[in-house]
Amino acid sequence: MPATVQFDHEKLDVYKLELRFVTWVTELLRQTRETNSTETREVRNQLDRASLSMLLNTAEGNGRRASLMRARFFDDARGSATECAACLDALVAKQASENARVAEGKAMLLRVVAILCKLVERFDPEVRDMDRLIDSRTSRRTRTSTI
Repeated sequence: MPATVQFDHEKLDVYKLELRFVTWVTELLRQTRETNSTETREVRNQLDRASLSMLLNTAEGNGRRASLMRARFFDDARGSATECAACLDALVAKQASENARVAEGKAMLLRVVAILCKLVERFDPEVRDMDRLIDSRTSRRTRTSTI
């Protein structure tokens, strides 16, 4: 029996986590559609699009050869992940869901964002240099404030 062939993006932990989020959010969307259809239609549509955008940008970014292009797609995926988190907040604000119900999804998104930030930093030297500058300023302030 031949080994299972995988695309490179399918091997990424962040992609697997995003796919898990898409599965999780599909069930949430199904539930909110049944209970509160007209008031949350726009939020639900946006959440569905943003979750797919996150997943697809990660896959496409990982397929790019140029480092800056990879970073750009990973950054777009990160933006879509934070958009998903805002949509979950909106569903709670519109009383279509509860904080306890969306907590699992937001936890997944926090992890996705953290991983994507590291990927952007890895492939974009400008971001990496900016992070070093911020770190050095922070550590300098910490040293001087403790004296």
